[in-house]
Amino acid sequence: MEVFSDMWAESVTIPELQQLMTDGELTSVELTWFFLQRIARYDRQGPQLNSVIELNPDALHIAEALDLERRTRGARGPLHGIPILLKDNIDTGDKMHTSAGTLALKDSYAPGDSWVARKLRAAGAVILGKTNLTELANFMTVGMPNGYSSRGGQVLNPYGPGKFDVGGSSSGSGAAVAANLATAAIGTETSGSILSPASRNSIVGIKPTVGLVSRSGIIPIAHSQDTAGPMARSVTDAAVVLGALTGVDEADPATRTSVGRAYSDYTQFLDPNGLQGLRIGVPREGYLDRLSADQLALVAQAIAALREAGATVIDPVPLYYPKEKWVSPVLIYEFKVNLNAYLARLDPSVPVHSLRELIAFNFAHPKETLKYGQTLLLKSEATSGTLTEPEYIEARARDLRLSRDEGIDKTMREYRLDALLFANNLGAGIAARAGYPSITVPGGYDSQGLPLGITFTGRAYSEPTLIRIAYAFEQATRLRRPPELDRAEQKVDN
Repeated sequence: MEVFSDMWAESVTIPELQQLMTDGELTSVELTWFFLQRIARYDRQGPQLNSVIELNPDALHIAEALDLERRTRGARGPLHGIPILLKDNIDTGDKMHTSAGTLALKDSYAPGDSWVARKLRAAGAVILGKTNLTELANFMTVGMPNGYSSRGGQVLNPYGPGKFDVGGSSSGSGAAVAANLATAAIGTETSGSILSPASRNSIVGIKPTVGLVSRSGIIPIAHSQDTAGPMARSVTDAAVVLGALTGVDEADPATRTSVGRAYSDYTQFLDPNGLQGLRIGVPREGYLDRLSADQLALVAQAIAALREAGATVIDPVPLYYPKEKWVSPVLIYEFKVNLNAYLARLDPSVPVHSLRELIAFNFAHPKETLKYGQTLLLKSEATSGTLTEPEYIEARARDLRLSRDEGIDKTMREYRLDALLFANNLGAGIAARAGYPSITVPGGYDSQGLPLGITFTGRAYSEPTLIRIAYAFEQATRLRRPPELDRAEQKVDN
């Protein structure tokens, strides 16, 4: 069933889809079928992106019910009838598994919906399926390729399947949205896991302030840095989805810090003239100096566009970046505590209920699960699991001091900035440690066709300002172009 052209569906936004469905020109069933057909055409055939790890067997029934509900009672929320994909570390209490890409959890059904899934359903979304990811959100071992999991295999970048890094760990969410396999997707980030695949796949990704979106029901890494966030082809769609995810969850104490600072509608900040009067700083040393000449040229063009649109760009500004590699043991210590708590509540039929049992399962199936090892799992298991080690407490305090007091807060205060500008996920580490938000927007393509993202970072709960900046930049530049999937298919076949 072809209801509209691929190119039209590529550019239409969620508010426009809602209007079409309200006017009776489109149904959720037709939209869901459209994406299912594209998944069949490009995810397991053609370029074989391998971005979707599992489809919701009830997706079409849900879409049909939502169409009926719209006709009889009206739309229940801003996502009514909109197909959304979820990263496979986000619980859904339905007929889909939640595995984080591990074989040990391939048959695990979550005991209920995560906060994210509940909020999406309440807003009317059709949860279309789960996306592949870097196994355990890239906290299994050192050296695992972005987008690889034992259960799902390797995700490919639609802009260069097998040629370009797909980014991680929300690889499947990034590739699927870029390839127009869903209207939007949800990713998760501990440090760069939304920003990396979003920028690598030329889409918009929002990594929210830790506490804006509940972490309940998500296979965790670190409570100090974990968050879920939207990934979409436009700032408009990302803003719509973000607003549907906010709220105070009594099961997640971090969300209580969002009271009075969260919004249920971020589309109010979509201002095409939003850059006028804003001040944006550009940290270079330790950040942009890692880019190629091609990529630096794209950053220069982005800075010129910001200035043309009315922003004051201070280039460069200093931002803390250690001369030595900044390695923090915080994640190693927090992972064991958080994963054990998650696994302990799973059904007795699941073969693992602790990190120790997961390690043992992998050792018992080395050919299938240990292609790249499990070094990080072993390091985390060696900790007490009580967070009482002085090394952990001191490391967490150091992370906050260097990322906030002597890092982002200091630079933004001294230069009176509204945001910082990075490329791709090069500033993800410092923002992740601070728990601060970032948004990445397509910033063009280098001479090889590799996408580059322009990323804006701010202080806690500055999502309205970041969305304002990102939208105005997007509207002024309109740099995103869809991947040429049929050409990619020919390259693979030939």
